[in-house]
Amino acid sequence: METPGSSTTISATLSPSERSKVFQKQYQAMNPEERGTFNNWSRAVSNLTGWGLTEREKQERQVLKEFENDMKDCRTCEKWRDDLLKTSPLVLFMSESLKKSGTPFDESNMPCMKCDEMRSGGFSTDGVIQLCYNRLFGKGHLETTIAHEMVHAYDQANYNIDWYNLEHHACTEIRAASLSGDCTWFQEMMRGNVGFFKHHQVCVKRRAALSVRENPNCKSDKHAEAAVNKVFKSCFTDTRPFDEIY
Repeated sequence: METPGSSTTISATLSPSERSKVFQKQYQAMNPEERGTFNNWSRAVSNLTGWGLTEREKQERQVLKEFENDMKDCRTCEKWRDDLLKTSPLVLFMSESLKKSGTPFDESNMPCMKCDEMRSGGFSTDGVIQLCYNRLFGKGHLETTIAHEMVHAYDQANYNIDWYNLEHHACTEIRAASLSGDCTWFQEMMRGNVGFFKHHQVCVKRRAALSVRENPNCKSDKHAEAAVNKVFKSCFTDTRPFDEIY
């Protein structure tokens, strides 16, 4: 059998309809085995390049590709999460602290999911830590994310937090940003924020304010910053359950 690209060539001067007729004649001249081989080749080319597919088929192919990528990212997130729960000193320490607080966390209440917002994770007041597999940049980033959300879980378990109170919200965001490793020099460098004078405190304030800004009771950026500034000193120096900033 000869396929396009083999020794049989079609003149480029032929119109599309004329070339189609030539292909039809070649196809009709094939025996069943050759046709089967040609059809397999044609499907492979279509799947690889999209050539010969209808718009609906192209859309379906794109949806399938996105689904496969999502499943791959989700499985990677779950693998990293399970490994971190066993090997990360930071995650293990927070897990033990939560267990002592009567709120144990494991893979059953830490699902990997796809998130629309620009965030890598979240904590819901019903005791679930959400891990956003489509917003993770690596295993280290996931470790920081888990630790950050575990601080929120710890604060809810040990303090009487009103999540709609901006000062309460600001306090736990300050602690989570400071204690999780979210504001290390390396993390800030990756975000393009490089500083040498109190860069940790500056980062903690900025990231806490960004989170508080999403509170439904927050009216503006200045409102969020004011809440953070008001409680910053007391909440930043509170490193429980750690002896000091990680």
